[in-house]
Amino acid sequence: MPELPEVETLRRGLATTLVGRRVTAVTVHERRLRRRVASSFEAALLGRRIEAIRRRAKYLLLDLDDGAVWLVHFGMSGTLVVLPATAPRRVHTHVVVAFDDGRTLHFHDPRRFGLMRVGRAAALSELDALGVEPLEESFSASFLHATAHRQRRAVKSLLMDQRLVVGIGNIYASEILFAAGVRPSRRTSRLSRADAARIVAATSAVLAEALAARGSSISDYRDERGEPGAFQKRFRVYERAGAPCARCGVVIRRTVIVGRSAFYCPRCQR
Repeated sequence: MPELPEVETLRRGLATTLVGRRVTAVTVHERRLRRRVASSFEAALLGRRIEAIRRRAKYLLLDLDDGAVWLVHFGMSGTLVVLPATAPRRVHTHVVVAFDDGRTLHFHDPRRFGLMRVGRAAALSELDALGVEPLEESFSASFLHATAHRQRRAVKSLLMDQRLVVGIGNIYASEILFAAGVRPSRRTSRLSRADAARIVAATSAVLAEALAARGSSISDYRDERGEPGAFQKRFRVYERAGAPCARCGVVIRRTVIVGRSAFYCPRCQR
């Protein structure tokens, strides 16, 4: 599933292309996504101008000139690619939106866990009960330490809880905790203020590095140009079980936390 760096990379790329453009045609080829695409979707977009493109958590939010918001979630395999109007539609391209500059936006989602809605922001329930953004000042050592001590779980599980901290999934939780020197299975009640400060600093550093590399492409993710990200070439622990730690040489291990794989170095992470 695309995480914060991938969605933010798409936001930045699409903003340079689509802001100020007006929708001239909307074609829905498959409505059966995670939530069925509404019958009103085409009419809600047609003729609208894109005023701005924002990100909240793992959601892309395109602000329209009538005050509505076009919400996109990528699920497990969704991508948005800007193409010429003459570009053929691929299998699993479920929504095609044309703009007044002759370009089209293709939503491609083989597994159909993605989501597309148009509505007023206050009416979009997906945006309710989301946690703090990890690249904003509200994600501080004080916040993380206090939040951790109200929980009874593994630290990695806390970082991936979108009700507490948004945008971080399995890839970046593993990489952040390695950078912070904290084992993913560490109980939140044992997280010191110094540990929290290292995790906050590592979060900023890892996400910034991933953004500079335009995200991670393990299987489906591509940017708005259809090109893969490169951060997967820099993984320190994620999906590296059995390989030597680049820092100390000890073999990277894999464990399972709340049904998800977690990767760590038994020497570098305590």
